Amino acid sequence: MLFASCLAYSRHAKCYRGNASMGFFRQLLRVWAFVLLSCSLFGQSADLVQKSHHVKKLMAEGKFEEAIPICRELVRLVPNDPGLIMNLALALDMAGNKQEAVREYQAALKLEPDYYPALLLLGTAYLDLGQPAKAIDPLEKSLKAQPDSFDAKQTLAEALLGVGRLGEAAHRFEELSPSHPNSAKTWYGLGLCYEGLAQRSFDELAKIAPDSAYWLDLVAESRLDTKQNYSAFYFYRQALAKTPSMRGVRSAIAEVYRDTGHPDWALAEEEKERRLPPPDCNVQRLECEFRAGNFTRVIEVTADATSPEAYYWRTRAYNRLAMDSYFRLGQLPPSMETHELRANIESKRRQYAEAAKEWREALRLSPGNRYVQKQLAMALYYVGDLPRAQAQFQELLKWEPNVPDLNYFLGETVLRAQKPRDAIPYLERAIKADPGMLPAHKSLGLAYLETRQAEKAIPHLREALPIDQDGSVRYQLARAYQARGEANLAEAMFKEYQEKQSAQQAENKATEKEVAITPPD
Repeated sequence: MLFASCLAYSRHAKCYRGNASMGFFRQLLRVWAFVLLSCSLFGQSADLVQKSHHVKKLMAEGKFEEAIPICRELVRLVPNDPGLIMNLALALDMAGNKQEAVREYQAALKLEPDYYPALLLLGTAYLDLGQPAKAIDPLEKSLKAQPDSFDAKQTLAEALLGVGRLGEAAHRFEELSPSHPNSAKTWYGLGLCYEGLAQRSFDELAKIAPDSAYWLDLVAESRLDTKQNYSAFYFYRQALAKTPSMRGVRSAIAEVYRDTGHPDWALAEEEKERRLPPPDCNVQRLECEFRAGNFTRVIEVTADATSPEAYYWRTRAYNRLAMDSYFRLGQLPPSMETHELRANIESKRRQYAEAAKEWREALRLSPGNRYVQKQLAMALYYVGDLPRAQAQFQELLKWEPNVPDLNYFLGETVLRAQKPRDAIPYLERAIKADPGMLPAHKSLGLAYLETRQAEKAIPHLREALPIDQDGSVRYQLARAYQARGEANLAEAMFKEYQEKQSAQQAENKATEKEVAITPPD
């Protein structure tokens, strides 16, 4: 069950924002743009026609940066021509200059408001910039201009997904899937919509019935899916204690027993599961519909219901629909989306080396994709491949130099490589862009301390105290006070550090006892 990937956080607004290249479609648009360009220059001088052919050749060869100055010159020489402006916009777009491309698409639309290529590519450029809310209006207009356009429908669905309008996005992806069963983007987008809807349903359940058997079972299932067997066992046993007749729980516990080397205990639990009576479909209609595979029916029946039971079965139904969508995606030839899905699954399991392999494959299929580059950098960071992670983060910062999280992770990567002085500028930039980024304060404080700047370290370490789970920030703050000659403050902070450590150790021991795999009752 893929609910594990959405229990921790809702990722739909971040991880599917134009994260696959338009590929073949953009090639078609380039061809159309060249036709427009040639038509625009009909009757012009031989020099202009020659320049237009040179632009066409450069863009066909993927030399977009070289084409840009010639496109600018053509726009200057033949002003107010939407086709020529489109060519400039497209060259900028394909060269990665998204923000400037947006301005040129807008300029073309001022001259021709219903210009379909400009509307569609303006929307995709906004998606590439991580601004799905701005993408919706031009994409809706592009669909109005060409109601049968698959690309407009799909890209609008992506934008709706990006702003969290999950029901609308799912509906649009659902409409596309029968006629385009081989579209990886459609199946992946649909899966993400269902995952996000499952998350919302779970969140509502958590509000009205936290620690209920329904809630405990869903949490346990998410832990089991990510191979957190001990945690899954603990939550399943808690669910069983509240509702001993809950079907499926003992089978799941049996799976944990097998994975942890207790096949005899697994057999005992499976026998207990078999003894449970089947659901009474006159009373437990939702469970019966779910067991029959009628997941859409479960969602329809519970649409306006607000009971814990309704949220539970709705969550499970959305999860199964997500699984079905991802299964369809997995049946298709390798694509950026299939590798992204596998990478996310490996990341949830903390198998970052495997995740990095998948992100590399995704990047190979979608070269220059900054979202994929960032995810690859993160995977390399978590796996400890600091030189390669640093190179990826530095490349990304060339395009977006003031993004706080990129600066933070680059600074943290350099700091982990034992280069605190080099890390400081990136961490300072991260905090300037986002003063509330507490992890950046923690890292900057440590970097200052390691470079013998205790005076500068102290305010940042103080700022990071709310995220000090293990006492490490207090320890570093004590060191800073000590370096500044404030013995009393250092002693008090060392004492807090020791208390934090003792409490953490006691909590760890209690947790180990709670989640121990014990025999069946």
